[in-house]
Amino acid sequence: MNTEKVDIGIVGSGFIAHGLGLSLQEHPRYNLSKILTRRKISDIKPLSIDKEKYTNSLDELINNSKLIIECTGDPIYATDVIKKILDEQIPVVTMDSELQITSGSWLSRKGLISEAEGDQPGSIAVLYEDALSMGFNPLVLGNIKGFLNHNPTKEDMNFWSKKNGISLAQVTSFTDGTKIQVEQVLVANGLGAEITTRGMVGTVCDNYQDGAKQLAETADKSNIVISDYVLSPKSPAGVFIAAKHQELQSSYLKYYKMGDGPYYVLTRPFHLCHLEVLKTVNRILNSKNVLLDNSLNPRFSVATVSKRLIKKGEVLKRGIGSFDVRGEAIKISEFPSHVPIGLIFDVITKRDIEPGEIISFDDIEIPESTALIAWKETILNK
Repeated sequence: MNTEKVDIGIVGSGFIAHGLGLSLQEHPRYNLSKILTRRKISDIKPLSIDKEKYTNSLDELINNSKLIIECTGDPIYATDVIKKILDEQIPVVTMDSELQITSGSWLSRKGLISEAEGDQPGSIAVLYEDALSMGFNPLVLGNIKGFLNHNPTKEDMNFWSKKNGISLAQVTSFTDGTKIQVEQVLVANGLGAEITTRGMVGTVCDNYQDGAKQLAETADKSNIVISDYVLSPKSPAGVFIAAKHQELQSSYLKYYKMGDGPYYVLTRPFHLCHLEVLKTVNRILNSKNVLLDNSLNPRFSVATVSKRLIKKGEVLKRGIGSFDVRGEAIKISEFPSHVPIGLIFDVITKRDIEPGEIISFDDIEIPESTALIAWKETILNK
């Protein structure tokens, strides 16, 4: 019996990456090879992972890894890194829906890249597979969100950033809705669902199952599957699928406490992020079967929407998690010149932009990057 461990590398050294590193250190099958970081290694804390595991060298990461997990949340940087990894024919698992909807389709043409179970899109993908295997007909691929404020203050975000131990950009993107827009666009592209309106519906409800069934009724009437979310502060943090089943099964489903139908809600009331990533690593190493990606020909994107009056000549340092802009799900064919929010890094505005406007490529000067090339080539391939 072969007991040699498989070397797994990580790109990123933030909250999720650290948790992954801790899991790999104790894993019976896998070995933590290297963690690629842009930080000064001596400054990284906490030091519950051996400093020798950290590196600033991509080549060192590649040379020591059979599979690499990427979780930076930085589409510009991650696109460069993952392209080089895929060029070496090393498979990549990401917990980075921001990367997927920016350049993931382009990267999928270059090698094996899959989104991981654990974050909401991967958890929905697993639940979708389960639903199909049980004979359900999915209508809604849904996310449960507890709080939304399109324009939070920096003071509030700093408070929650420190309280939760995550970055200011992360907590801001969760609060202003950008994150859920990104996640559900990935779900729509990857699983062939529809987004029915700019920014999605986001049904407000006390009980997420009521909202899920409302969305299911809309989907059923239009004979489509939709990717959307419910806003329900009292509900668990998780994902759901609202579906129909054969009428002949209705008495069984009622007995199984699923209700009277015709719409049934399958729920996964948790997503344990880094603790679940290794399930997707198992999947890729055992079968090379991608769990979820952005598809080769995406139909939906997350546009950059101004939060405030942005004056001509201003520099937008970042898009996701900023106090200048937020993301909204859109159909690419309806807004073909929009700038995906994942590409907003150090761009300069060429005109005044009003609050609520979608920013187009004509509105900005944008630095060249591999991610920008990836986006342009993805759209040209449509």
